[in-house]
Amino acid sequence: MENRKKGSPTELRLMVVGSSGPPQFLLTNAILGREVFSKDISSLSDSRKNTGELAGRRVAVINGPNIYDKDISRPKRKMELRRQKCLCIPGPHAFLIAFDMDTISPNDMRAPKLMRQRFGRHCLRHCIILLAYEGNMEAAALENKVQKTDWHLRELIEKYGGRFHVFSKNWRDRSRDRELLQKIERMIASLGGGYFSSRTFQKAEDCVMKEEKRLRKQRAAEIKKAWTEMEKQYIAEELYQQQDAYTTSIGAEIRAKAEMDNGWVRTSLARGLGTGFVVGAVVGALFGSIEGPGGMVLYGIIGGAVGGSGGGTAQVAIKHMEDRVAPPARLNFNSIFINRFFAAPSRQ
Repeated sequence: MENRKKGSPTELRLMVVGSSGPPQFLLTNAILGREVFSKDISSLSDSRKNTGELAGRRVAVINGPNIYDKDISRPKRKMELRRQKCLCIPGPHAFLIAFDMDTISPNDMRAPKLMRQRFGRHCLRHCIILLAYEGNMEAAALENKVQKTDWHLRELIEKYGGRFHVFSKNWRDRSRDRELLQKIERMIASLGGGYFSSRTFQKAEDCVMKEEKRLRKQRAAEIKKAWTEMEKQYIAEELYQQQDAYTTSIGAEIRAKAEMDNGWVRTSLARGLGTGFVVGAVVGALFGSIEGPGGMVLYGIIGGAVGGSGGGTAQVAIKHMEDRVAPPARLNFNSIFINRFFAAPSRQ
């Protein structure tokens, strides 16, 4: 199922997807015009969102594990895929699929199939291929190089509707920013001016909103105390300015925390833990059967513990991350903003 919904023109949500190696990280640096990822990074085991501007347009860039990375377990990959979707709700305006122009291979022809499996069968309509290059070639020379390159790259581009863009591996080179933004905006306009959504993106949005509500309720006493303190410190226009600043700050903290960790994300991890335990127990029991019934029981217990340990470790990591995501607020604000603060956030 695909929904193309219209959203606010103020910020573009860009889901950057890498095949393997550093291209997606080079692309994120190029879009934001700063070194978000070091030049040595070639893989990512978690999901992240960074914001900035592309040719004057506000953008949010979401990254996750490369689609061909083999050093990540299936439960972990599933959890991070869900987290990527939560970071990009209510849906991305564009998927930017990053490759290295010099190392792209026939194996990359699998990328469209993997994209459909992970984001929905109609997501390719919202995709643009981004090709990283080294050097200072002119735009016309770059386009010509792509047209004359190996057949698999040309065929891959066709699978994405012929949409592609070449970008420099040097993030300081901003000469093609405007062209990239125009290609993204033209694609969005051709699809009705909205963003991509699906049942899983809708699920992600529902779970983030539910988590936001829970977090707001959890911090209600802290917020009420903050309002009282603010009333004592400020009056008139200054009071309202402080209230607005605090409302924005706390709302952003809670939203960021809810996107990173919510019931949907935690459920995927719990299922991975359970599956690991069951598989480990079965394998352990099979090995233990060599030594008889007693061995089956003993090795089954050991195998279950080993299989489930990976999920347990990840759960601890998530709890640690939850403590770090949103530091306690230091400002306060007035009780007349209760209704506005606790109201559900608007969709964009």
